[in-house]
Amino acid sequence: MSPELFVEILQESMFIVIVIVSFVILPGLVVGLVVAVFQAATSINEQTMSFLPRLLITLLVLSWGGNWIVQKMMDFTFFMVDSIPQVVG
Repeated sequence: MSPELFVEILQESMFIVIVIVSFVILPGLVVGLVVAVFQAATSINEQTMSFLPRLLITLLVLSWGGNWIVQKMMDFTFFMVDSIPQVVG
């Protein structure tokens, strides 16, 4: 296995992880920021008010984008299986 191939596989896997995690986390982060600004403006310090909207948005994003996430992971798996002869040989 050449070092270039190892770096390419590592780079591709890290990119997939960053894209999938960002797709799930960023909407919750934005909603959490909006709720935090609202809580600071109104002086409401209720814990469930910040947790529940983030949870709902994260579940909504997972339900809407689940197919895309699974497709990305399957494409990467096929890429890894296709690169087995290059790694071994």
